[in-house]
Amino acid sequence: MNKCIFLDRDGVINRDYPDYVYTLDRFEILPGVIEAITRIKEAGFLAIVVTNQSGISKGIYTRFQMQECHDYMQQELGHQIDRIYYAPWHPDQSESLSRKPSTLMFERAIARYDIDVSQSWMIGDKERDLIPAQKLGIKTIQVGGREDQLATFVEKDLLSAIARIIP
Repeated sequence: MNKCIFLDRDGVINRDYPDYVYTLDRFEILPGVIEAITRIKEAGFLAIVVTNQSGISKGIYTRFQMQECHDYMQQELGHQIDRIYYAPWHPDQSESLSRKPSTLMFERAIARYDIDVSQSWMIGDKERDLIPAQKLGIKTIQVGGREDQLATFVEKDLLSAIARIIP
């Protein structure tokens, strides 16, 4: 079985904005992220992104624009992300079992990559990122300055979260 570090995208890998990140001029990789992803891979973990992208169903941006950002992210991170799962829906537009805090994106990854949840982690910046992981028995770390009292641990950023997992 494989061990995995699941990662939210906005607020963990790249700077988050209240009005969405869907153009390359606003897609800013946060400090320490490249080093953190490299450490994840060197330690033998899968690196899988699970991200809500509700701006698509709201008509704010397209799947193509999101894919451009994901391609850029992969390039900047040395193509070290093993898979990106995204949920393009928003509850105001349509219901979905994929959208966090539901578990379907995680379940798909677990099945596809034979992931051992007891050796895996989820790193997110919001409570809704952590809820599905906890439902599935995955340890959690919340980053980015918020503290919703739900995470197993709280760290300031992705690099310090990885330092907690991989000494």
